[in-house]
Amino acid sequence: MEESEIKCVLVLDGDQAPGVQANAAAILGMTLGARHPALVGPDARDADDGLHPGISTSPVPVLKSDANGLRTLRKRLREPRFASVFCADFSDVAQCCRSYPAYLEKAARTREEEHRYLGLCLCGEKKLVNRLTGCLPLLR
Repeated sequence: MEESEIKCVLVLDGDQAPGVQANAAAILGMTLGARHPALVGPDARDADDGLHPGISTSPVPVLKSDANGLRTLRKRLREPRFASVFCADFSDVAQCCRSYPAYLEKAARTREEEHRYLGLCLCGEKKLVNRLTGCLPLLR
């Protein structure tokens, strides 16, 4: 798929505090970069020969929803027509853990419907991502 055909968005719970939203965005961005490194451009040099590590080669809109909207969006991603859309999630299950092993342990004991999603990162064919998120407003 050509870069121009790919769209990535973050959808955050607009009811959460700004610090929780920022934390969710940072964690989801790290996951996106690790899973799709081709989306990160080459390093840039400024006029003083200072190095600026590569950033996303395309915009990543940050949208908002509420807890129910995030859950509905995640459920829609199970539909066969959206199977190619990458989704990373960040939930209260992860947020309350102080280590990754603790998160893995808690996640293994927590049913999917018990997760409260604080944010989702979607990346895939532009038409599909737009179909899923096109009606959501920007987080402001």
